[in-house]
Amino acid sequence: MAWRLDIAVQTPAHAALGDLLSYASAAPLAPGTLVRVPLGRREVLGVVWNEPGALDGAEPDMALKPVGAALDALAPLGGAWRDLVAFAARYYQRSIGEIALAALPPQLRDLSTTQLARRLKRKTTTGPVTETAEAANLIALSPEQTATLARIEAETGTFLLVGSTGSGKTEVYLRCVADLLAGDAGAQALVMVPEINLTPQLEARFKARFGDDAVVSLHSGMTNPQRLASWLAAHSGAARIVLGTRMAVFASMPGLKLIVVDEEHDPSYKQQEGARYSARDLAVWRGQREGAKVILGSATPSLESWHQSRPAEGEDPGGRYVRLAMPSRIGAGELPAVRLVDMNLQPPKTVLSGALLDAIGQRIARGEQSMVFLNRRGYAPVLACADCGWKSECPHCSAYRVFHKIDRTLRCHHCGFTERVPRACPSCGNPDIAPVGRGTERLEEHLAELFAGVTRPGGSAAPEPVRIARIDADSTKKQGALESQLAAVHSGEVDVLVGTQMIAKGHDFRRITLVAAVNPDGALFSSDFRAPERLFSLLMQSAGRAGRDAAYLAAQGATAEMWIQTHHAQHPLFAALRKHDYAAFARQQLEERAAAGMPPFAFQALLRADARTQEAAQAFLNAASGAADALEGADRVVRYPAVPLAIQRVANVERAQMLIESPSRAALQRLLAAWQPLLHALRRTPEGKGVIRWLIDVDPHSI
Repeated sequence: MAWRLDIAVQTPAHAALGDLLSYASAAPLAPGTLVRVPLGRREVLGVVWNEPGALDGAEPDMALKPVGAALDALAPLGGAWRDLVAFAARYYQRSIGEIALAALPPQLRDLSTTQLARRLKRKTTTGPVTETAEAANLIALSPEQTATLARIEAETGTFLLVGSTGSGKTEVYLRCVADLLAGDAGAQALVMVPEINLTPQLEARFKARFGDDAVVSLHSGMTNPQRLASWLAAHSGAARIVLGTRMAVFASMPGLKLIVVDEEHDPSYKQQEGARYSARDLAVWRGQREGAKVILGSATPSLESWHQSRPAEGEDPGGRYVRLAMPSRIGAGELPAVRLVDMNLQPPKTVLSGALLDAIGQRIARGEQSMVFLNRRGYAPVLACADCGWKSECPHCSAYRVFHKIDRTLRCHHCGFTERVPRACPSCGNPDIAPVGRGTERLEEHLAELFAGVTRPGGSAAPEPVRIARIDADSTKKQGALESQLAAVHSGEVDVLVGTQMIAKGHDFRRITLVAAVNPDGALFSSDFRAPERLFSLLMQSAGRAGRDAAYLAAQGATAEMWIQTHHAQHPLFAALRKHDYAAFARQQLEERAAAGMPPFAFQALLRADARTQEAAQAFLNAASGAADALEGADRVVRYPAVPLAIQRVANVERAQMLIESPSRAALQRLLAAWQPLLHALRRTPEGKGVIRWLIDVDPHSI
């Protein structure tokens, strides 16, 4: 007897082949089974998606291609996992196969059934996992932590844990995991962090508490064999705890009972390529589907999560999340005093004010550390000629190439195009071309010049110069570079740390007593309505790096400070920041968004088109908008005119977008789903000529 199987495979993005392809099989394979199937001239990995259907021979289905080998040594992927993938595909307007196959470790596509069986025979450990007694007994909980844990234990659903930097959120996560694993021998926990560089220190804490065998990591920085080993351990239940970045939300975990999303506000949880999903939002959906508790943790929650955790008031029934507060720091000094420097009162072209330099100098003299961050890497944003006005534009993008002095190159941070710095202006021959603006590399050099005559305190016979280190995407390219640089900071070898927002998130620097933001004003008046939210969060997170060790502060007789150099010292954002009052900032922002009908009071999507010319991209989008007029419910969804992206050309590709908005999430989703076949058809018309690709971004993070 023959069977028809509906199988999810990774089809080309714009092939319009549908979600599932049908194949013939001699055996009725269970849903979730991994199989190899022919697709065109290739054999690809697929997932059996539905219950098999019998082929009686009378149907034309006999022309179906046969399934190849089944990887039946592996337990089928569960129904909950398939539901998560199907929901993500439906909500984010992608195919099931694209989501499903991207969620599986790449090495699974290359292993034969024999190789996979051999891998599965390798020793895996299962069984009860408990906290090590030493770790559990050493750490005394604060009253806030105790109350928080009691609420999480007693209630169900999604919790928003609003904990000040240094309030002990990680210890709450550890205790929740410990309680879960101790009470259920088959339970698993998923703990997510926004960036790869935050996983090593978290992994160290979890392994110290629960042992090496219980914990695995999942992130894109791992090798393919490492990812496969971690995935298999999670899928089999051998790994009780999975730590990872946004990709880990799709980990196959049959015993999942707890999900933690640390720094839930972070934009890194939103995928920016391919299927543009939000791992935080999918974590909440997955928790609801699988009956798992979800803890969203942050000192500065996203406004969406803050709104969803609002208490009931009057006719407002309140949000869907339970809000928990831990405002007090543990073992740390008071939150740093915020000092604003009005740069309008400084001499022209001042980079670092005299007061800030003096404050850094005092820290150096006492053996303390300072952190200065500037969200722009490289030496200078642009190289320019004063004679003819030439600037270091990228020939392939509508952006400037950044000057990197350390290797004398001009680099485009969008397409990667790199050239050596010219000896003279390419336009007029003037040899005097100069950097304009400032990046972290130039700021590092400037600080070195300013403190060139200063020595650091110490017991050595010969005086040592001040040590300044830079941590950004350029300085951490080499394997292990970030770890060694962080180790130098922790050991006290660094006096002043310079970097981008990489250094502002999650790191526990015990000796830093001063944090300075050099030029944060750009986000105050951005065209992106989320820019102030991101800036406030970044500044609050940065402030949290200072004064994290109360005993150290007391021994030094020091106080923690956050310095902000700004031309807009009276801005309400800074007024809330000075009081460390996230609630006041959130209230003001939500009032503005409610008045303007913006998220979380409305729902948005972007239709993007990439083409050889800007005219072709916009013509496609405008034709798409016209085609949507005839769709049912189109009157409930606003489609704005097509516009170029802020950086409209990247790698010689022109980019345009159209914003789609509705007060109803359901109405927006219905329109997007009905629009898909029209967009595929439009690609084959004259309006689609010249279009390289198009995509839909649901709940976009930047517009």
